[in-house]
Amino acid sequence: MDAAEKEEISVEDEAVDKNIFKDCSKIAFYRRQKQRLSKKSTYWALLDSVTEGKESTRFQIINEAAKVPLLAEVYGIEGNIFRLKINEETPLKPRYEVPDVLTSKPSTVRLISCSGDTGSLVLANGKGDLKCHITANPFKIDLVSEEEVVMSINSLGQLYFEQLQIPPKQSRATKENEEDTSDDTTQENQEELGLWEEKFRNFVDVKDNGPASIGLDFSLHGFEHVYGIPQHAESHQLKNTSDGDAYRLYNLDVYGYKIHDKMGIYGSVPYLLAHKLGRTLGIFWLNASETLVEINTEPAVKDALTQTGPVAVRQKVRSQTDVHWMSESGIIDVFLLTGPTPSDVFKQYSYLTGTQAMPPLFSLGYHQCRWNYEDERDVKAVDAGFDEHDIPYDVMWLDIEHTEGKRYFTWDKKRFPNPKRMQELLRSKKRKGSTDILHIWNDMNEPSVFRGPELTMQKNAIHHGNWEHRELHNIYGFYQQMATAEGLIQRSKGKERPFVLTRSFFAGSQRYGTVWTGDNTAKWSYLKISIPMLLTLSVTGISFCGADVGGFIGNPKAELLVRWYQAGAYQPFFRGHATKNTKRREPWLFGEEHTRLIQEAIRERYTLLPYWYSLFYSAHLASQPVMRPLWVEFPDEVETFGVEDEYMLGSALLVHPVTEPKATVVDVFLPGSSEVWYDSKTFAHWEGACTVKIPVALDTIPVFQRGGSVVPIKTTIGRSTGCMTDSPYGLWVALSTKGSAVGEFYLDDGHSFQYLHQKQFLHRKFSFASGVLINSCADKRGHYPSKCVVEQILVLGLKKQPSSVTSHSPDGKAQPVAFTYCAKTSTLNLEKFSLNIGADWKVQIQ
Repeated sequence: MDAAEKEEISVEDEAVDKNIFKDCSKIAFYRRQKQRLSKKSTYWALLDSVTEGKESTRFQIINEAAKVPLLAEVYGIEGNIFRLKINEETPLKPRYEVPDVLTSKPSTVRLISCSGDTGSLVLANGKGDLKCHITANPFKIDLVSEEEVVMSINSLGQLYFEQLQIPPKQSRATKENEEDTSDDTTQENQEELGLWEEKFRNFVDVKDNGPASIGLDFSLHGFEHVYGIPQHAESHQLKNTSDGDAYRLYNLDVYGYKIHDKMGIYGSVPYLLAHKLGRTLGIFWLNASETLVEINTEPAVKDALTQTGPVAVRQKVRSQTDVHWMSESGIIDVFLLTGPTPSDVFKQYSYLTGTQAMPPLFSLGYHQCRWNYEDERDVKAVDAGFDEHDIPYDVMWLDIEHTEGKRYFTWDKKRFPNPKRMQELLRSKKRKGSTDILHIWNDMNEPSVFRGPELTMQKNAIHHGNWEHRELHNIYGFYQQMATAEGLIQRSKGKERPFVLTRSFFAGSQRYGTVWTGDNTAKWSYLKISIPMLLTLSVTGISFCGADVGGFIGNPKAELLVRWYQAGAYQPFFRGHATKNTKRREPWLFGEEHTRLIQEAIRERYTLLPYWYSLFYSAHLASQPVMRPLWVEFPDEVETFGVEDEYMLGSALLVHPVTEPKATVVDVFLPGSSEVWYDSKTFAHWEGACTVKIPVALDTIPVFQRGGSVVPIKTTIGRSTGCMTDSPYGLWVALSTKGSAVGEFYLDDGHSFQYLHQKQFLHRKFSFASGVLINSCADKRGHYPSKCVVEQILVLGLKKQPSSVTSHSPDGKAQPVAFTYCAKTSTLNLEKFSLNIGADWKVQIQ
C-alpha cells in the first residue's frame, strides 16, 4: 500500500472490511455455473472421433444442448503424470493458455490404446500400471492404478465450458448459437448472469469476449485429507465448502486479512494434494484467471445400508473427496500427478514448474525491516543496537519512505544524503542494505490498485498480445518477480544469485525467490495461523516462505514478540517487520530479559545455518520441502494427517512453537512407533507414537531431534552469516533405536552460480553405525576447498560410557579424542579436535 492509503486504515482495525471484496454470490461465473449445473446438461465423448497422435490422444466431446464439439486431448507425461486439455475445437478467437509457468515443454510418453468395452477407451502408460479409462456416455475418465480407481473426472457431471460468442451488438445470432443465453431473455436475467457486463459496487466490468468460464470435477476415491491451493489464512488441511462458499484463488491486497477464511489473498497456486495410506495424488489446474475451488469430503462409513432389490445389505463405503474447479476464462488444462509417495508428487510437480531457487546464504539469516526507518542516522543506530546486544543479523530493509516522492530507484536526499556511505557501513560488517545491486523486494504486485474493483486492476485492461487482464491476473506478480530475478542475474553478468522477495505469487514462483504472508496482525491467532499457511506454501513448491515476525499491524506485547521470534527462527524466511504507525520494536526495546530471549532465538537460527543451507540444497536439487507437515515424513501414520501446530524441518528436527499466551505446558505429538526423539536442550528422550506434555517457560522452544539423524551446526556465532564463513562446525548425532544415524552437509561459496556451472561445492554424508562415525563424499562431482573443521561432536542416545574414542584422518593416523559422558542423559560430548569438514575421516567409539 502507498502511505496515503495505509494511513487511512488505523492499525487498531480488527480486520479487513470484507465488503470491499467479492464473495461467491457476487461472482457472475460462479452463479452461472451453479445455475446451469443444476439443470444437468450432460456431455458425452465421441469415441469414433479418436485420433492417436505422436504426443496425445484426441477425441471430441459434445453437449446435448450446445451441439458444438469440444476437443479433448489426453497426454502421458514422463514420471507418471497425465495431462488433460479441453478447448473449443474452433473458437471464434484463441483462448488464453498459460505460458512461462511450465519450465519447458513436458516430455510425453506414448499412451497405448487397450481394448475397452463398447462405449469406452482405455489408454495405458508403457508399464501398464497406470491407465486412463474413458467412458463415452456420459463422458467420464477414471484414473486407474494397479486395477484400483484412484480418481474420477466428471463423474459428477460438472464439466462446464462457455464457448466464445459474437457480441449481441454485432450479431443477432440465433439462440441455438447462444447456449448460455437461451433462457435468459430478460434484462434482469442478463444482469444477474453477468454475461457481457458485471457490476460490483461502483465498478462495471465490460466483457468484450462475453462469458467464457470453465469448470470440472474430480472425485478422489478413498481420500479424506486434501491440502494446498494457497493462499488463504486457513488450516493446512482443506475444509469442506458449502453452497456459496468456495476457496477463492484471486490475488488481492488484503490489509489485515481475516483468519479462518477462504477469501483469496496475495498469491495463488492452483495445485491441490490428496493423501491417504499408501497413496498421494496431485491436481495442478493450470489457469491464471480467477478460480474457485469447492471441496466436499465424505468420510468412510463402516456399515452403510444399501438397498439391492428387496434386500438391504450392510456394506463398507469408502471415503471420498470431490473437488470442483471453476475458472472465469481460459481452457481446461490439468495435470494429474499420480505419486504414489509424497516425495514422488513433489518431484512430479517440480518437473513441471521447477524447484526452489538456491538462495544466497545471507538470505537465510535474520532480516530487520520496518515501514520505515527514518533516515541514515536511524539506520546507523539500529545497526549499532544489534552489535551492542550481540544479536546477529544479515539484512536491513527500508520500505518506501526512503524514496523521493515514492518513486522507486530514487532516494529522499534530505533523509538519505549519502546512501552509498550508509550501505558501505553495513557492507563492512558483511551485512546487506536493501538496495544492494542484487536484492530486491517486490511488494504490492497483486497488482494493488486502490481505485480499482477489489483494490486491483480492472479485468478488461489490455496487456501485451491483446489479452485482457482477467486472463492472466494471477500471474501478474509471478511475471514481476521473474523479470526482477532475470534482470538482476543479467546485471551481474550471470555471476551472482539474486534474492527477490515477493508478496504476490503463482505456481512456479519458487524458481525466482521468496514469499511472505503479507500484512498480518500482532495477535496470537496470527502467530498460530502462520504455521499452516507456511506448511501449505511448502507442499505446493514454495519452500522459501515466512511470516512477518511480531505481526505487521499493531503493537505486540513482549511475550507475543518473544514467542514469534522463537517460531520465526525455525521457519524458512526470518524477518521482523512492522507498519508505520506502530511503536518501535527492535529486539532490545522490551527490557533486558526479553532482549536475552530474542537474542537466544536469533542465535539458535545462526547455529543451525549449515543444516538450513543443506535443506535448501535438497529443495533445489530434489524438490523436498524445507518445512514439512508431519504427514510428509510419516505418510503411513493417520494421526499425523491433520497436525498443523508442529512440523518437521527436513527429516531431522521436529518443531512445536508455543502459540498460546502464558503457556506453561504444550502437548507435543512425537510420531513413529519405531522412532526415538531427543529434546534438543535437555537431551531427554521418548519413544515415538505418543503425545508428551512438555513444560515450557518463556525461554523454551520445543525442538526435538529425530533418532537416526545427524545435524551439522556452527559452534561459534558471528555478527552476520558472512562473518561465520570460516568458523568451525559441530555435529549433533542422534542415535536411532538401532544405534545408527545418517545426515548430509552441503557447502559452496554462498553467493554465485559456480556450484552449478563449475561444480564448486561440497556435498558430504555422515553415517554412524557400530560405534563408528564416518564422513564420506555424497557427490563426487563436487569440489570446493574449505578450511573449516569439525571441532565438536555430540552423540545422543549412547547407552554406555566408552573406554576410548579415536579419530582416523585420511592418512590413516589415529588420534585419541577427549570426551565427557553423561550417564543420566546418555550423551557423549567429543571436543577439542580438528577434522576437515571436506575430507574423508572416521571417529571410533569403543
